[in-house]
Amino acid sequence: MDAGFSEGNEFCNYRSPLSTRYASKEMQYNFSDMKKFSTWRKLWLYLARAEKELGLDISEEQISELEANVYNVDFRAAAAEERLTRHDVMAHVHVLASLCPRAAPVIHLGATSCYVGDNTDLIILRDGFDLILPKVAGCVNQLAKFADQYKSLPTLGFTHLQPAQLTTVGKRACLWLQDLLMDERALRRARDDLRFRGVKGTTGTQASFLQLFDGDGEKVKVLDKKVTEMAGFSRSYTVCGQTYSRKVDIECVSALSSLGATAHKICSDVRLLANMKELEEPFERTQIGSSAMPYKRNPMRSERTCAIGRHLMTLVGNALHTAATQWMERTLDDSANRRLTLPEAFLSADAVLMTLQNVCEGLVVYPKVIEKHIRQELPFMSTENVIMAMVKAGADRQECHEHIRVLSQEAGACVKQEGLENDLVDRIRRNPYFAPILPELDSLLDASTFIGRAPEQVTEFLQEEVHPVLERYKGKISKSVTLSI
Repeated sequence: MDAGFSEGNEFCNYRSPLSTRYASKEMQYNFSDMKKFSTWRKLWLYLARAEKELGLDISEEQISELEANVYNVDFRAAAAEERLTRHDVMAHVHVLASLCPRAAPVIHLGATSCYVGDNTDLIILRDGFDLILPKVAGCVNQLAKFADQYKSLPTLGFTHLQPAQLTTVGKRACLWLQDLLMDERALRRARDDLRFRGVKGTTGTQASFLQLFDGDGEKVKVLDKKVTEMAGFSRSYTVCGQTYSRKVDIECVSALSSLGATAHKICSDVRLLANMKELEEPFERTQIGSSAMPYKRNPMRSERTCAIGRHLMTLVGNALHTAATQWMERTLDDSANRRLTLPEAFLSADAVLMTLQNVCEGLVVYPKVIEKHIRQELPFMSTENVIMAMVKAGADRQECHEHIRVLSQEAGACVKQEGLENDLVDRIRRNPYFAPILPELDSLLDASTFIGRAPEQVTEFLQEEVHPVLERYKGKISKSVTLSI
């Protein structure tokens, strides 16, 4: 062992960057040991309470004892017990039983390990979505304000990363918004489609519970319904094996991974625009862009979003492989993988959204730089307008096209070969052939006439599609996100 190692020193153990640098405290708690094992204890409490209500010999004192120890978790004792039993659920059953001697006989009564394991996972997934969805809305809210503010500001559009027809800064933001709205829909569907595994027994047949209730199948059905409702679900899966179908994990992680792709695309655009000096993410007064180059203003927040988003995008592969390899009623090779994949998917999405909202809150636009870039390209884009104006003035279209073609090639050569500014407009002004339209040449080059219905599209999109979604999260959206690092 390296000389720097010190037993019990947290800084000598691996610590996930998602917990030490990026994810929120709320999401970290959602996937914490305390949340997990206290939920196990709640589920044992729900089961005992429901079994009592349906006539099993369980006393109120036993229920009270379980209730009083939900959060009284001795993690060290449980870890020591697990080293002996090699079974995490039974380790916690033994530890809880030592705290609740009267309730010990009824803890986990009739249940299998997946009663607490899978049902807890479903609760944590649901609660994770409840943390994620308002953060998606927070990003939508900030981008909606940005889109509205800049809906009429012309900017170069790019196709193939080459200058194309003009759009507006706000219209481009609506393309980002549209993807986020699709993510909100997919995440909300995944959340709302979640059901409870419920009380199903070792292979999903409820045989153990049927035995407990002396063959009364109706009571078993009621038991399942009662526990499901106590856990905050309206319904459980009608059929399952030992576990709920791992296709559920695919649906959840797929929606989160798709969000990662959206955030990556948005922040890639921000990084490209920052390179062109048209737009920048927030940059704090004391922030350092480079240890060697003091002048640099690196888009580190957008780069972080892309980095974590890229990791998030890969996680759905784990869920797909796990679901594909669940033999018959279940195999245990899902367990270790899911311990990694599910928390990392939610923690990564959480980190991505917080960073993305912080970026969107502080986006800085440089209209003069945008205008300069438009001036460099617009003369070429305006040639059709010039030709049409000349035709209206009585010129022959083909002859005019040839004049414009020659001048355009000359101007293009100056730009590419000599590094000069685009002087096509000056060439047109100096050419006697275009004298009939010189008084209207400036209006033919007005950038605002090249953006089509972009401003109106932004207004319509915000009113018809964005605002109804934001209304769903009224009072739940964080107005500002401060990154700790």
